[in-house]
Amino acid sequence: MQTVDQLGALRSTLETWRLAGQRIAFVPTMGNLHAGHHSLIRLARERADRVVASVFVNPTQFGPNEDYGRYPRTPEADAEGLRASGCDLLWLPSVETMYPYGAERTVQVRVPQVTETLEGAHRPGHFEGVATVVARLFNQVRPDIAVFGRKDYQQLAVIRYLVRDLAFPIEIVGADTRREADGLALSSRNQYLSETERMQAAGIHACLQWMREASQAGLAREAVEAGAIERLSAAGFVVDYAAIRRPDLGLPEAGEGEAGEGEAAQGGAAQGGAGKAGAGGSGARVALIAARLGRTRLIDNLEFEV
Repeated sequence: MQTVDQLGALRSTLETWRLAGQRIAFVPTMGNLHAGHHSLIRLARERADRVVASVFVNPTQFGPNEDYGRYPRTPEADAEGLRASGCDLLWLPSVETMYPYGAERTVQVRVPQVTETLEGAHRPGHFEGVATVVARLFNQVRPDIAVFGRKDYQQLAVIRYLVRDLAFPIEIVGADTRREADGLALSSRNQYLSETERMQAAGIHACLQWMREASQAGLAREAVEAGAIERLSAAGFVVDYAAIRRPDLGLPEAGEGEAGEGEAAQGGAAQGGAGKAGAGGSGARVALIAARLGRTRLIDNLEFEV
């Protein structure tokens, strides 16, 4: 595996591959890689001749009270895991390379509508940072395919919107969430959990399963969401949201018996051309949760049919 930290070297290598007619897949990451990330590399390897991964802890997607400073950085382990998973090139840009005018003075990319709910409502500016850095990485790597995990469900919807609206010639592939045996979604932030919190954390996936079953049994969306918040709170979580949405992250339409007229209008606005982030069909739903245990914020989701 080749490792580069200069943009000229990156472009030179990639151009050689393109001239040879090779298809390039890209997996952007923030490092501290685990088995979930490695599965993205393997999926990319199945779909392309060459695989590029980036490791960049992006300052513009962290809020002022979030964990940018303590986000775990494990460059040697990351490189070894990428090499073992079949990565051909590791791109390690510096903050100065990514933001030549500084992070505070950078040109920003804002994706409307799909960013204004759920994560976007609880983390103002987060998706502007995500869209900005992903657009820059896409311009640097110019991949044919880019692979993102479905655990960050709203992020995947944002990237799909971005690619379609800015006409990036890139196929976006969503990869299934990798889980521990008790259902906890793999995440770099899981290591923040204490032993007791780690045992509690599996309650998020259990609650998502309950949300699916309650929705399929005909319980109204509002009642499912309220019930999920009650369950999570009783289990020791501080809940940011527990929500049922369509795959495009809009609210289910009034005709489906799950939303009022105003909510249906909001859902239609959220659709706004974003495309579907997950399973299609009029009965497709996704349950999404963001909740905190101690100082650790966890997110997860579950797609299902009603």
